[in-house]
Amino acid sequence: MPKSDRASRPLTSAAAPDVPDDERFNWLEYRNRDDFPYYRGWPTAITTSQWRIVFASVVVAFLVLSFGLDAFKGDATSFIPRILFVVIPLGTLAVVADKHWTAIFRKVRVRDVAWMVGFGVLNLVVTMGVGFITIRLFDQAANAASVMEKRPYGMFSFYAGTGIQLFGEELLTILPFLAIMQLCTRRFGLSRKAAVLWAWGVSAIFFGLVHLPTYHWNLLQCLIIISIARLVLSLAYIKTKNIWVSTGAHIVNDWVLFTLPLVASMLVPT
Repeated sequence: MPKSDRASRPLTSAAAPDVPDDERFNWLEYRNRDDFPYYRGWPTAITTSQWRIVFASVVVAFLVLSFGLDAFKGDATSFIPRILFVVIPLGTLAVVADKHWTAIFRKVRVRDVAWMVGFGVLNLVVTMGVGFITIRLFDQAANAASVMEKRPYGMFSFYAGTGIQLFGEELLTILPFLAIMQLCTRRFGLSRKAAVLWAWGVSAIFFGLVHLPTYHWNLLQCLIIISIARLVLSLAYIKTKNIWVSTGAHIVNDWVLFTLPLVASMLVPT
């Protein structure tokens, strides 16, 4: 096996069991022996009850973030709920999966960085068609002035804090994705391809629904705009099996959206 394929394996386990070509999305997934973790008991098995605990931790983490950002508004203190947003579900996964919690990660190589940028840009292009760029630009325009008023540390904390939060949002999506894959294959006897499609769609809907408070309970906006954006970002994980890549794509997408109104406000003072 070429060295480049071996590098795609999870950080703490041997190679995944073979997946037949007709059960893979060969046009999308890396052409190697890598596979999604857990749903086939590789590199370890997670029971249905344990997945319920993981899902509960995802919900708790999101509530901690939502209420925490209202309570901790300082440049430094705002890191607290964002870090907890990551630590709570990741720590829970470490409890149920032991050392194999790292199976959602892969080593990051040059082509992975390219896919981060590629999927981030693709998301911008696709969501532009449904008005996402316009909505986010208006939403972030109000933030641009407040960000510009910050000192350099405030600017750093804004971007660093959102970077941590976006990693948490990937956990919010990818962990349910993997749980749904296992449910579809083990409980309902679906094929791997069908399970991927169900997990892809349902996790995107879940991601859209948790944004309801942020978007003033506009169900249509969350299901159509936010969920479509999530579908594109999840393709980065489906392709690479690496949460770092989907996180990178998410950061590229959102940081561009944060920065555009900031740059515009600097070039055209009000």
